[in-house]
Amino acid sequence: MAMRMSSLFLRTLREDPADAELPGHKLLVRAGYVRRVAPGIYSWLPLGMKVRAKVEGIIREEMEAIGSQEVLFPALLPREPYEATNRWTEYGPNLFRLKDRRDTDMLLGPTHEEMFCLAVKDMYNSYKDLPLALFQIQTKYRDEARPRAGILRAREFVMKDSYSFDVDQAGLQKAYDAHRDAYIKIFERLGFEYVIVHADSGAMGGSASEEFLAVSEHGEDTFVRDESGYAANVEAVEVPQAAPVEVTAGPAHVEDTPDTPTIETLVAALNKDHPRDDGREWTAADTLKNVLVMLVHPDGTREPLAIGVPGDREVDPKRLEVKVAPADVEPFEDKDFAAHPTLAKGYIGPGVLGTDKASGIRYLLDPSIAEGSAWVTGADSHGRHVIDLVYGRDFTADGTIQAAQIREGDIGPGGLPLRLARGVEMGHIFQLGTKYAEALGLKVLDEHGKLVTVTMGSYGVGVTRAVGMIAEDNLDELGLIWPREIAPADVHVVATGKDQAVFVRAEELVRGLEDEGLEVLYDDRQKVSPGVKFKDAELIGVPTIVVLGKGLADGTIEIKDRRSGDRRDVPVDDAVAEVLREVRGS
Repeated sequence: MAMRMSSLFLRTLREDPADAELPGHKLLVRAGYVRRVAPGIYSWLPLGMKVRAKVEGIIREEMEAIGSQEVLFPALLPREPYEATNRWTEYGPNLFRLKDRRDTDMLLGPTHEEMFCLAVKDMYNSYKDLPLALFQIQTKYRDEARPRAGILRAREFVMKDSYSFDVDQAGLQKAYDAHRDAYIKIFERLGFEYVIVHADSGAMGGSASEEFLAVSEHGEDTFVRDESGYAANVEAVEVPQAAPVEVTAGPAHVEDTPDTPTIETLVAALNKDHPRDDGREWTAADTLKNVLVMLVHPDGTREPLAIGVPGDREVDPKRLEVKVAPADVEPFEDKDFAAHPTLAKGYIGPGVLGTDKASGIRYLLDPSIAEGSAWVTGADSHGRHVIDLVYGRDFTADGTIQAAQIREGDIGPGGLPLRLARGVEMGHIFQLGTKYAEALGLKVLDEHGKLVTVTMGSYGVGVTRAVGMIAEDNLDELGLIWPREIAPADVHVVATGKDQAVFVRAEELVRGLEDEGLEVLYDDRQKVSPGVKFKDAELIGVPTIVVLGKGLADGTIEIKDRRSGDRRDVPVDDAVAEVLREVRGS
């Protein structure tokens, strides 16, 4: 049955909603696809449900094509399985926790590895039952600290998560490759530019991990790529360790540098009071900045950490969070300085940093700091810095950490310059290995009658996020422009004017299109001006718009391509055939 705009649960808006940030987000709300309920929480209206169902259908088809079977687990879950895998603690404040009337701890599922694992454990016990792949399309809940960008980063969202179960690594690799190929087909059908990047497994654990990122200037994820085809998100990129260099600096010497607690003030003072012997000016890149943070481990333990980076770089919070997970990162506050009196705030140097030094604070260096390189850094005394402090000669560290900002042109793992781009995570695939199966006791008898732990893979796609990303990628100044495969309808029929003959003809056309199997959105409103109807049609974004109006007097109707803007008049008697040709290309 055609969707009739006279009765469709829809109100379009002429003004952008005040809380919407991105162009697609604004249009999804204005065109009546979604409505905000609370920060990060959205209602889906009829047009939005149509699009979402199309996305789910594509995902479902490709999952079933590789033999994955659909199931559905509850969103309300018991605490115990998540306690067994330690994720009740590791998820921290991102987990929605609640108690039932019996004071039993429950949670709203952020992801369902535990449930899939327990279901297979309950039903299967032999290698003959494997391999197995299961998937669900289910609502997830994560208490995002900063929900933003509408449905791109929400607290309640729909995700397809699937899991593979095998007896060994070879089976897992085969399942991983099959899912990877299926994901390529899914994202090609969804119709936005994407890139596959190496990723860090983070709290999920496991070995191999890749993200499917939609390339977008509005993306919150930064990734890198080089000319060889290498691509990785910034959390996963591994910058090569700088090769040792010949020591050319003289002995280290401490100098008075009053009122220089920042890199900028230090560089200015160096150039004024301590000019270099080689004639060039000091820059921030000549300084070693030691950044203090506080790690908060899942059990509540607090551990200070010092990170040494070149003074012209900052510590990237995302890279750092991945490297220290599952610990959370908090700022190093005045109370923490008070607890470590050896630290001279603003003038901290390697002299007191390290587990074997006066502070006892673990000290890690950025890998760009080469053995033999000389630096200007804090002398651990207020108003004083040390010049020509050489790494390896005058100071050491407890190790390295890949936590500094990545910049355009940095050399990547393959020895080539890196280019930066932005994207939105659409999918993530993991080789989980045995982490969850081990924790929950998922074992089967192998062909020799020996119990072996099942090896798992995990594969996610953001369903509602995909709708948001497609909207961001398919719009113009007038409204949305849906790719045909996921549009809420194949054709938007617009009847204009007050002549009842127009509406009679429109009804006939709608029935004819429906008989041919097309989905039709029909603007049959009789007390709405043609101008409003045209604006709504552009805003809603169905790929083919058919207009019946004054042209009927000449025996023609207008067919418009929403994406190209091309219009053509066709005889009304040929309308069904011409619309079919427009929609199906034949």
